[in-house]
Amino acid sequence: MKPDLRPYPDYKPSGIPWLGGVPVHWEVRRLRNASEMRVSNVDKHTKANELPVRLCNYVDVYKHDRIRASMPFMSATATRDEIDKFRLERDDVLITKDSETWNDIGVPSLVEEPADDLICGYHLALLRPIHSQAKGAFLFRALQSVAVAYQFHLEAKGVTRFGLSHGAIKSVVVPLPPLPEQTAITHFLDYTDRRIQRYIQAKQKLITLLEEQKQAIIHQAVTGQIDVRTGQPYPAYKDSGVEWLGEVPEHWERKRVKHTSMILRGKFTHRPRNDPSLYGGPYPFIQTGDVARANKTITEYRQTLNEQGLAVSMMFPAGTLVMTIAANIGYVALLDFEACFPDSVVGFFPRLNVNRDYLYHLFLAMNTELQQEAPVNTQGNLNIDRIGSRPIALPPLSEQVAIVHYLDKATTGIGTTISRTQRQIDLLSEYRTRLISDVVTGKLDVREAAARLPEVDPLETEADSSGTLEPTTELTEEVEAIAEGASA
Repeated sequence: MKPDLRPYPDYKPSGIPWLGGVPVHWEVRRLRNASEMRVSNVDKHTKANELPVRLCNYVDVYKHDRIRASMPFMSATATRDEIDKFRLERDDVLITKDSETWNDIGVPSLVEEPADDLICGYHLALLRPIHSQAKGAFLFRALQSVAVAYQFHLEAKGVTRFGLSHGAIKSVVVPLPPLPEQTAITHFLDYTDRRIQRYIQAKQKLITLLEEQKQAIIHQAVTGQIDVRTGQPYPAYKDSGVEWLGEVPEHWERKRVKHTSMILRGKFTHRPRNDPSLYGGPYPFIQTGDVARANKTITEYRQTLNEQGLAVSMMFPAGTLVMTIAANIGYVALLDFEACFPDSVVGFFPRLNVNRDYLYHLFLAMNTELQQEAPVNTQGNLNIDRIGSRPIALPPLSEQVAIVHYLDKATTGIGTTISRTQRQIDLLSEYRTRLISDVVTGKLDVREAAARLPEVDPLETEADSSGTLEPTTELTEEVEAIAEGASA
């Protein structure tokens, strides 16, 4: 299906600057008038005098668009009153209320399959639609839109942790079409989204396989399993005393990371990173996501800071080896130009007899170990002091250079394919975001397109193995046609 989407025939002023005009038969309401809000105070503790429950927590909402009873939830306890008040019902919408970063505020999830013992946990707000005004499925999609999410981001208050007040949540404005039209919109978006997500999952599976292949090549070289100069094992080995390294060539040294490099860390910011007064200046600004997307070297930037932004960031010189220690944790890249970084990124300057590019590959091989340094929570943060104390095996400088040349040649093609595939994912994800926003704010009319869709989507009846099913040629062509239709 290639959607033929056009604007509505007539619009009226919404009275909201960011929303602009809306279809003449739509309404615009605040969340307090479209839903009942409940903010849970149920923590993760188990108490002897309370009843056993399963908690739907922040991570469950943050990582899943849909909440289903079969998901693995945390076991806890709650009082009878808490269970009655915060038990999840079908069509409820949950949003993240508190987070370590401002742009993780207001992330929604729709409750599709409730259970008697499943209740809303701490750090979440439960929105129960007023059924004369809104359907949960539409409210979920509306909260996914950029325009509505931006309101949450602006209202997020904090420094090291951000949160939304009850009043801020209730005051968020959402557009509301008539109920039958809400149903048509969600039917169209769900149908389209399933296809996009299946296509993205297949591409992500390809990236995972390529990453594993790349990781195996790097690991073999930086642990000395082969001498890259000869293609054969080294003549003699010794126990490294480090589990992930195993035995290493006998003449390699054992050193701690902090003894190989000077480590620089970005400044702790005392101002919210979403403060618009920090941006729009001459200084390139690199976020953790930019590091994660880089194919070895960061060669471009998308944001800039002014003098105020520079004051709450750290300027790293060109040539720095950078590593993310929060959000996208454990990613590394080389910096091609002078740029500012937040405190979620650290820089490494190798000492004498240490090759920077060798350290880059070594850190890639250490990724699993670095991940284990992060606490098990929503974001995770690498402890840079503990990373600096981790032991590594270091070959002589001439061998480091030989390993770098070998790995650059062996992994360049894999890295290029990964970057190209990730770019396809990014473009389709951007289209998905734009489509949701355009449809739920009335910029595009999907009523006719929705009417042509089957009531039961074939993808809903497939045995879904968490994205392991490859999309058929027909499905691939359909998704590409959808994206083509959106760009027209």
